[in-house]
Amino acid sequence: MNQVTGAPGRRAILSAAIASPALLPAAPSSAAEKKTMAAAAPLHAYVGTFTTAQRKARGEGIGVFRVDPATGSWTHVQTLGEQVNPSFLHLSRDQRFLYAVHGDGDYATAYAVDPASGRIRELNRAATGGKNGVRQAIDPAGRWLVVANYGSGTVAVLPIQPDGMLGDQQQLVELPGKPGPHKVEQAISHPHDVVFDPSGRFVVIPDKGLDRTFVFALDGATGRLSPAGNEGFMQARAGAGPRHMAFHPKRPVAWVLNELDSTATTCRWDARAGTLTPVQTITTLPTNFNGDSTCAEIAVSADGRFVHCSNRGHDSVVSYAADPQTGVLSAIGWTPSQGRGPRYIGLSPDGRFLQAANEQGDNVVTFRVDAKTGKLTPTGQNLACKSPVCIVYAGGGTLPRA
Repeated sequence: MNQVTGAPGRRAILSAAIASPALLPAAPSSAAEKKTMAAAAPLHAYVGTFTTAQRKARGEGIGVFRVDPATGSWTHVQTLGEQVNPSFLHLSRDQRFLYAVHGDGDYATAYAVDPASGRIRELNRAATGGKNGVRQAIDPAGRWLVVANYGSGTVAVLPIQPDGMLGDQQQLVELPGKPGPHKVEQAISHPHDVVFDPSGRFVVIPDKGLDRTFVFALDGATGRLSPAGNEGFMQARAGAGPRHMAFHPKRPVAWVLNELDSTATTCRWDARAGTLTPVQTITTLPTNFNGDSTCAEIAVSADGRFVHCSNRGHDSVVSYAADPQTGVLSAIGWTPSQGRGPRYIGLSPDGRFLQAANEQGDNVVTFRVDAKTGKLTPTGQNLACKSPVCIVYAGGGTLPRA
């Protein structure tokens, strides 16, 4: 078992929990069994938070909530404490394991998920080889965890063991390029997202510090990353600060959300070469807003018709309609997030609800999504949650974002 020696807040793990296979979630043995288990599993939401004084945070760890799929309401199940800034979360494709990176830390953590209760327990920790991991993703075969080390400007690949535990990083990739013009936010490379394309062959990594969105090919056998396409990246406008991105579920289209200049860029995606080509850049802010604001998160409807992005400062969610062929965006409207600093927004697995996690507002607010228009309407559900950063779902017959 690989762990980071001296990792902040490290807890001893009971040896019996690791030694006894009976204490790990049982793996479904067939496709039919997997389908049955998924359909029967209750829906749970996992909320990552910031916890440290350095972050001026108030979070207490990872929150687990049971979700009513009819109303979108949440009921608290568990808070797993003694976790330092367990910020961005990711689920294994079979939903048996949850993974977290830790703000300002140099390690990732694996947790076992109980599908019935939704409760989690820590399995192990492993070195990411860099500081302040922000986003991670798992390859289609479930063998590799790719982590963006925001603080040190690197991308790490960690092996995933059959029992869900993590091994220390085995490859560390530095991202080349000239830092953008923002002296504070763009002093060095700052990769901020890790997203596999629909084929699972390529990994896309927006770099806020270098104004580039990198594309890598992942060798599924060895876990090695190599640049894709001619240059291996798409250049953004100077000072744009690419932060997060998402693919259209069916069309060769992708969207990159630019944090620093509050824009969203629509791109053509060449799935053969692994290249992105910009076709449109649009503001995420209304024309009558002149204050300071930055973008944070992007969420795309399952049919690709609507794209939602969060604004921190304007404290809103902008909703766009996407052209069915090109993906080009047109604004539908802006909905107040009902809290300060919506660092995360995300759609429920059935797409009927959107949650806004307001990091500075210490709340998670639920909105109903109109399937025909894409417009958001508050449900009145405003959950107190300290310093929320990320939400992932498990159960209910759905799979998490790749």
